[in-house]
Amino acid sequence: MYYLYFDGLCEPRNPGGVATYGFIIKDQKGNVICKGKGLVGAGMLGDDVTNNVAEYTALIEGLKCFRQKGLKGPLVVRGDSQLVIRQLKGEYKVKSPRMKPLFEKVKKLIEGLDVTFEWVPREKNVEADALSREAFREFVKEHEEEYRKYYNKR
Repeated sequence: MYYLYFDGLCEPRNPGGVATYGFIIKDQKGNVICKGKGLVGAGMLGDDVTNNVAEYTALIEGLKCFRQKGLKGPLVVRGDSQLVIRQLKGEYKVKSPRMKPLFEKVKKLIEGLDVTFEWVPREKNVEADALSREAFREFVKEHEEEYRKYYNKR
């Protein structure tokens, strides 16, 4: 049994902020199998990003890592995005043209796997959240002047 926790953010505004992601995969003993973080995009760079795009990207990157490790599962996917979890459980339709390709990518990545999706509150998703925030801080540090100008931060 494996657990994939994922999280994304888009700050200081949604849409159009700096969107980053984080994920962590653990086995049933709590050992970290793999983890990752990164930039999805930024409005200041001309990217059309949202929090939901960041959430889906986090899940996609986590599933890619799971596949690259050659793991089979069962896999429990946990995230604090009700939209993403409910769409993947079939409880919500995917209406947004921006979300459809991301949703389809997840569906392709889970083909042949024993996967369940569970919504968890933010307090139970702290490691993935911390990774996405770390990626955000790294981007801002690297682009501080442009970031401040674009988002009017003082």
